[in-house]
Amino acid sequence: MIDWQVESGSHGISVEGTTGEPSSLTLKEREEIFSVTVSAVGGRVPILAGTGTNNLKETLHLTRAAEDAGVDAALVIVPYYNRPSQEGLFDYFSKVADSTSLPVVIYNIPGRTATNMEPHTMKKLKERCKNIVGVKEANKDFEQASRILLECGRDFLLYSGIESLCFPMLAIGGSGHISATANILPREVADLYNLCKKGEWEEARELHYRLLPINEALFWETNPQPLKTALGLMGKINPRLRPPLVGLSQEKTEKLKEVMRMYNLIP
Repeated sequence: MIDWQVESGSHGISVEGTTGEPSSLTLKEREEIFSVTVSAVGGRVPILAGTGTNNLKETLHLTRAAEDAGVDAALVIVPYYNRPSQEGLFDYFSKVADSTSLPVVIYNIPGRTATNMEPHTMKKLKERCKNIVGVKEANKDFEQASRILLECGRDFLLYSGIESLCFPMLAIGGSGHISATANILPREVADLYNLCKKGEWEEARELHYRLLPINEALFWETNPQPLKTALGLMGKINPRLRPPLVGLSQEKTEKLKEVMRMYNLIP
């Protein structure tokens, strides 16, 4: 999978984000993924490793393990289920940033965590912690993306974590996207960034709309259920999920196949 991503033009490898089911993995398994990824990438592209949990001690442990393994940056999710205040988030991320020399990217995904990190909190963290360099923003409130760049400055790295917002975030000054769809269409998702970087906005806009049907299909059920089904249909993986997630129904699998055929992903 990593070789295919790199050969297809992906600009980096991200592991143990939502799609990697990190909350269903043991700490030992998560550490092993860091090491395997560093070995497989072999320095060809940067590695962003998800090290966050809703337990500070575990997050510190995993961030140290990722740094020791040789990743390039840590992706740290807003703690889920606990529902901390903005002051609690500031304290939590300050402690994580102080514990590592790695650049830290905040992962803000309110639909999963039940808490939204506000732009003013990101600004405070950027000013307090020089190694907090950006955010993977998976907030359906697109206004927040603009407010982040206004509050934190244009040098703050804003990455889209929502497939349908990858192009709009680039248009307002975002730095790229950390994409689930890239698992099955790595070249196209990389090209979306490449086109914008070259100023070919009309071509990028057309690609944005061409990708919308598959972007929607991959979220018919909780990610990564449709995505792992798709990768299985492509022969890339044995599509196992960990409980409580389960595979797609036969009905939805057939509908997914119809969409995949639009992209020549399956016969």
